Amino acid sequence: MKLRLLNRLKNAVVKKSIVLMYHKITEQDLDIWDLAVSPDRFEQQLQVLKETMEIVSLKQLVTTRSLFKNRVAITFDDGYIDNFKIAKPILEKYDIPATFFVTSRPDQDEREYWWDILENCILLTQNLPPVFDLCIKGEKFLFGLEGETYLTTEIMLLHKQWKAYVGHPPTLRAKLYYELWRMLKVLPYKEQSHHLKRIQEWALVADGIRSEYRTMSANDLEVLGNGGLFTIGSHTVHHPSLAQHDTAFQKKEITENKDYLENILWRRINFLAYPYGNFNAETLKIAGNLGFDAGFTTEERIFDASAIYEVGRFQVKNLTGLEFKRQLKNWLL
Repeated sequence: MKLRLLNRLKNAVVKKSIVLMYHKITEQDLDIWDLAVSPDRFEQQLQVLKETMEIVSLKQLVTTRSLFKNRVAITFDDGYIDNFKIAKPILEKYDIPATFFVTSRPDQDEREYWWDILENCILLTQNLPPVFDLCIKGEKFLFGLEGETYLTTEIMLLHKQWKAYVGHPPTLRAKLYYELWRMLKVLPYKEQSHHLKRIQEWALVADGIRSEYRTMSANDLEVLGNGGLFTIGSHTVHHPSLAQHDTAFQKKEITENKDYLENILWRRINFLAYPYGNFNAETLKIAGNLGFDAGFTTEERIFDASAIYEVGRFQVKNLTGLEFKRQLKNWLL
């Protein structure tokens, strides 16, 4: 009892810093990874932060300390267009800084991210063939959809309720999606693209891009990064699972992305976020050698300046202001 009381007193006195991680600010019907926050709820969350926390930029977080108030920095991953069209104006309304970690895929104006394409093919397509057959990394993958070739209202409802990071796939389609996601995630970009092309052909889904799934253009990034309130950070070229690849591959992905962004913005890129939060000792060494001030993971933990290339972040879900306020208290315990 005494120890618990002492811990509470310590938490009340010691001021902490946390980094929040967002991906999309949009209304999204299907969100199996909890990446989307509605614009209205995002604004509610910002109001809570303004009332309860000291909101700082990543640079302030890394270089200064606070003795008076818990601090928070806001980040976005992947560079979806809604970050520019929706999140930016709301953040500007409250004068809140944020950092946007973006990729620099050469075809990003023509194709969606691979996981969005896969989701569209398997979970959203109305009619699918009864048998899926594909060879991935030399292994034949055969999967039968049995009675789920047609996307019924009941199946779609199960997909909407499913959270892929915690729950078992509720349908055969969901199971097929998850197995393919798991296999494609670790592949380099060219192999991913090759297999996705085959999957699209199987599902009879045309190549292209849905407007709400496209990413920010170079011009968008220039406007966003040179306005004074926001910063742009590195997120690799193709969003690979870095630890699954050798040192040369990792260095190329990180260096080319950093160079691309610096050429657009005419300023140094100080921060790096590891795709999927995936990294190893070589990744950390590369981040240091390339002169990044900090590297960011997806592990949920309080900011610790002694592990500057393994900074944790808390993923924000589609919570109301009141729900978010409660969650914030839990994160700061």
